[in-house]
Amino acid sequence: MLINRSGGTAAAMGATLTSAVEEAFARAGREISLDLLDGDEITDAARQYAGEPLVVVGGGDGTIGAVASALAHTSSALGVLPLGTRNHFARQLGVPLDLGYAAQLAVSGQRRRIDIGAAGDRVFVNNASFGIYTRVVRLRDRKGGPKWLGSIRAAIHALRRMRAQRFMLRIDGERRELDTPLLFVGNNEYSIALGHLGERASLDDGRLSLCAISAQSPLQLLAFAMRTVVGLARPERDFEEFANARRIEIDGQGYIEGAFDGELVLLPLPLRLRSLPAALGVVTPRETASVAGALLPSEYRTL
Repeated sequence: MLINRSGGTAAAMGATLTSAVEEAFARAGREISLDLLDGDEITDAARQYAGEPLVVVGGGDGTIGAVASALAHTSSALGVLPLGTRNHFARQLGVPLDLGYAAQLAVSGQRRRIDIGAAGDRVFVNNASFGIYTRVVRLRDRKGGPKWLGSIRAAIHALRRMRAQRFMLRIDGERRELDTPLLFVGNNEYSIALGHLGERASLDDGRLSLCAISAQSPLQLLAFAMRTVVGLARPERDFEEFANARRIEIDGQGYIEGAFDGELVLLPLPLRLRSLPAALGVVTPRETASVAGALLPSEYRTL
């Protein structure tokens, strides 16, 4: 077991973290070997265990993405403890947010293979973003403090200085030039429908979703965000591009900064993004037929 001790929930647990995790797995009937690590140590640690039957990781989306790069295309199954701030990937898999239930799932859940995305040699399990969101993440991390509060302050600051950026793309070989403040590439297809915003109906459809928001003023962008939250966003009106693809290439020279599962990385251009079908083994609830939505699977409510 590898835990990022600086993850949102893990850091909040402080000195009780180790004992809480050990007790959770003892109740699940499994002894564990536990490594508490800093975020920049996670990938190298995971590489040491690549090929082991089960590697359980505690942390948020950035931590999970880092471990996925080490376990991709191996026989290992990745179990997730949602010990980050938002835990989008854990929610998508149907992992309970309660530590005890999550430990039980890691021990007794079913194993399946899902897709991951890749941008050059960088792996992402949720999404990659370019443009205004990278500035939000940079400002948030610079200010420190709680991520949710830092994100609000950073978003306000970035909106005041927002500008469209030109992207020269090849989408499954077709050339496109887009002017957009935000280019979003998701691992599998993301929904913008009311009640399912940000969810994915599948994690194994072998595709990337691409969303480029139309160039607009800060007030128009806020209005778009509100329409999206209430399910009224329309691709033909609000998006410069809204499509699914297997391969996306960002042309250019030099480097581009992207936020991969919320972590900033500078990568060389041209940058090729692609889906890696069935590249990662994960542990999910046994009754899961579709990974969309479920937060607390029924079999764990009764434990």
